Amino acid sequence: MLQRETFDYFLNEVNPANGLILDKTAPHWPASIAATGLALACYPVGVERGFIARGAAASRTLATLRFFWTSPQGPEPDATGYRGFYYHFLDMQTGRRAWQCELSTIDTSFLLAGALAAAAYFDGDTTEEQEIRALADALYRRADWQWARNQDATVTHGWTPESGFIKYRWEGYDEALLLYILGLGSPTHPLPERSYTAWTATYRWESCYGYEYLYAGPLFIHQLSHVWIDFRGIQDVLLREKGIDYFENSRRATYVQQCYAMENPRKFAGYGEHCWGITASEGPGPATLKLNGVERVFDDYVGRGVPYGPDDGTLAPWAVVASLPFAPEIVLQAIDFCIHQAKLKKYNRYGFKASFNPTHPGEPGNPYGWWVSPWHFGLNQGPIVLMIENYRTDLLWQLMRGCPYIVAGLRRAGFRGGWLK
Repeated sequence: MLQRETFDYFLNEVNPANGLILDKTAPHWPASIAATGLALACYPVGVERGFIARGAAASRTLATLRFFWTSPQGPEPDATGYRGFYYHFLDMQTGRRAWQCELSTIDTSFLLAGALAAAAYFDGDTTEEQEIRALADALYRRADWQWARNQDATVTHGWTPESGFIKYRWEGYDEALLLYILGLGSPTHPLPERSYTAWTATYRWESCYGYEYLYAGPLFIHQLSHVWIDFRGIQDVLLREKGIDYFENSRRATYVQQCYAMENPRKFAGYGEHCWGITASEGPGPATLKLNGVERVFDDYVGRGVPYGPDDGTLAPWAVVASLPFAPEIVLQAIDFCIHQAKLKKYNRYGFKASFNPTHPGEPGNPYGWWVSPWHFGLNQGPIVLMIENYRTDLLWQLMRGCPYIVAGLRRAGFRGGWLK
């Protein structure tokens, strides 16, 4: 039921003419290329689950890929992309750059991963499905990963026509695991192998609640690359030395989240064995309130994480669901809590809202008795649909196992073992 209701976001919050998916269900909001990439991966799930007919899913997919292939690529400030990468946010109608945002290397990675997933799924001999495969391949080959390094080893966060390359780079363990694998696998503009080595050299290991793991505070970092790639049993050089794989690392990170909520060092309302999920998310702030004699500071959108914060009592149910394959024994109970006790699905059109905060009272008269985000985000909806399916059938993992570019990228990153044998 949760998967079905969440999938409806991609059925409804779309411009069917160009396939763009709304970033957030707020008035006058633009599309997100990451949400659009997630939609491309979700359509196969919809077909297999009977949520959408194969022909309709193929038509939606083709409209999306045609748009990205033919949309303006160039250094002009109102283009759609440049050097095979795309701007983070695009106008829903025109497809042009919105908000003077950045040309985003990570969001383009999610878009291209979605295109490759679609190519793997739509393997029929129809003219439409053949074109899907051809366009997905062309889009992936066009991305200039070498340019995105800006003459250094690691990849930059992005670029703008006004200021050039962003000073920040993908360093430290984060969702860029997918980005580096895609970049390494490119047959046209590949990253050098030293890019991956330079990235992993910035990793940070921690021991928390008895779990030694590759640290990242926000839970989403331990999930988003895993939406696409099955890391069970395969290891790069660094994780072979540690004796674990990235899947096990995410399992440990999930348990750290539960342990932190049970300890609840900052004494927020609601936290407990079945109520956790701290990640980058929207919150009820910025605000400072005195509640039960304690002054509480609440943030807006911030990269919340554990065990070192920031943490203001805001939880994200989608991030709980996205850990389902790693630790179903604790995640299923937490999903049940969100649905039946916290009532987080009751008043919502698309399953869970983005986040909630049981410590913050919310607006007077709200039906929950605490703050709940009024919005849905495409970036949150996709992992719910896809990780439920990976837990149930391995569908997306199997599709991406068959993608030669993913396999090549993993091998060049030094991954061995498991299904790569």
